[in-house]
Amino acid sequence: MSSDFDQALLLYFDGHQAKPSIQEQQPQTLNIFPSQPMHIEPSPKGLMSSSVAAGAQVAGPSKNSQPPKAGAGPPIAAGKSSKAAIKREGSSGGKHGGAGPSSSDQEGPRTPDPKTLRRLAQNREAARKSRLRKKAYIQQLESGRIRLAHLEQEVQMARTHHQGALWGTGTLSPDAALFNLEYERWLGDHSKVVARLRAAADEHRPDGELRAYADEAVSHYGALMGHKARLAAADPLHLLSGLWKGAAERCFLWIGGFRPSELIKVAVRHVEPLAEQQAAGARDVEQAARRAEEALDAELDALLRSLSEVVAADGQPPPGVFGGQLYLPGGADAAAGYMGGMGHMHMALAMDKIATLGSLLRQADKLRMQALQALRQMLTARQAARCFVAVDDYFCRLRALSTLWATTRAPPPPPPPQMARGPAG
Repeated sequence: MSSDFDQALLLYFDGHQAKPSIQEQQPQTLNIFPSQPMHIEPSPKGLMSSSVAAGAQVAGPSKNSQPPKAGAGPPIAAGKSSKAAIKREGSSGGKHGGAGPSSSDQEGPRTPDPKTLRRLAQNREAARKSRLRKKAYIQQLESGRIRLAHLEQEVQMARTHHQGALWGTGTLSPDAALFNLEYERWLGDHSKVVARLRAAADEHRPDGELRAYADEAVSHYGALMGHKARLAAADPLHLLSGLWKGAAERCFLWIGGFRPSELIKVAVRHVEPLAEQQAAGARDVEQAARRAEEALDAELDALLRSLSEVVAADGQPPPGVFGGQLYLPGGADAAAGYMGGMGHMHMALAMDKIATLGSLLRQADKLRMQALQALRQMLTARQAARCFVAVDDYFCRLRALSTLWATTRAPPPPPPPQMARGPAG
């Protein structure tokens, strides 16, 4: 029994002495990449378990034992990954070093030198001169259009009054010629406005859409009144004479436009039947328009009578009549002659009377706009659409009649030839 205990004790001590020899047999190169972090100290429990495992290996056949190959894989892979990480850090460090702020960025915005400032000033001056040239060119084109309209007006008047009644030739002012152009442009735009209104009424669009188109038509009439107001301040005689309208339209002209009461009658005739309240409102609007027309007619008659008295104040004959023979001097000579005959005071007073016509023209246009707005408020959306379409058709027929009369009427027959007398015999 004691011999068995001694043998076991010897084996125990032999196992503890074989541990450092086994550790010395392991190649030192395997500890280059340890499987555990080097900064972590192994616990005593781990050392004891490793020593016991080493004793068990010594007790068994350990001469042919080799370290497993799979255990060497992770340290090699860890070495490769650490090298790749070091390489990436180096490359990223190089990139960050290359992307650093340059000296030009750190300096900030530089002040332009005098040469650059001078070049910029020259460019601005050249652009300003170019704009001025463009503006002058546009004004030249506009004046050319006015002169062309003046020539076309004279040619048209020469064709219409080919019998020698060129009573209006040479009296068209630049403001009047410009207004004629604006009026022709307004007619083209107004035809588009009424075409949209007509299409909406024929397609039975909703009331909101019809109301918007009717409001557009009323506002477009307001644009025409604005053009007329500018001409009334510059050349009221052109508006009052109606030379910007056709011959048939001039027959119904009232102080530079249509009569509001007649317009209300035409409009109501095309929107009947009306409700009782609408019919009463239409009668009230028509009667109010007639009273305003009578008041303006009285003012115009008084103004024209006063102008006639001023012109007839001087009893001397005008410079166009000499010895019972009539001649037609130039415009400037005639004006100078009348100034000498009537006197500066009478001529200035007559000019003031003519300028007062502009106020009457503006009042008449205001009355026309009030009539249109009253129709718009009194009628429904669908009735207002039919109303303004009918009003435009009425004016279009008058313009067509004027054109037809000016272009298709037959020339007067030539005078009969006189019979030649033979020699008395």
